[in-house]
This record gives sequence, C-alpha cells and structure tokens, in this order.
Amino acid sequence: MSAETTAHVEHEPDLSRYTLWQDGEPVGLADYRVVGQEMQFTHTEVNPAKRDHGLASILVEQALDDVRTRTNLTVVAACPFVAEWINTHAEYQDLLSRGR
Repeated sequence: MSAETTAHVEHEPDLSRYTLWQDGEPVGLADYRVVGQEMQFTHTEVNPAKRDHGLASILVEQALDDVRTRTNLTVVAACPFVAEWINTHAEYQDLLSRGR
C-alpha cells in the first residue's frame, strides 16, 4: 500500500496547522499564520522515521488545495520546503499572487 493511499491531511485551525496522519497517527505538520489577507506557511516537518516516502509533498499539496477551495487568501511560502514545492508545481503558483 502506498503512502498516498494511507495518508490524509486534517486542518486544525485552532492550532494554525495542517496535520498529516498515516495509519491513525500524526506524522507531519505544516504550521501557518494568517496576517491580513495572507496565509504564511512558516514551518513544515515530517517524522524522520517516515521521510523519503513523499509524505511532505502530500501534506503541502492537500494543505494548499484546502487554502484554494476554502479561502481567498494569498499564500506566503516562508517555509523553504513549501517555497520549493510551489516552485516545482506551476499549477499552485497562482496562490502566491491572488488577492493582490
């Protein structure tokens, strides 16, 4: 079974984060803060024992999909991983400039 079929992301607005779950356990997170009309992704991490399986990409993709469908906020990729992920996924680059 692939990581993609067993992993899912939950938005936890009270904690200002998206949490990645796999097999009923949290294995990663993407922290953010909302400042004005911006959602600033500040930190992303995946449990070291679970790295190299594409989980961080699943986390970022699902978090950005949620931002796109649920808000009109502009994404600020303060986290280097999020910045690099968006840089290599052209279909998400519009999130960096919308609302401006």
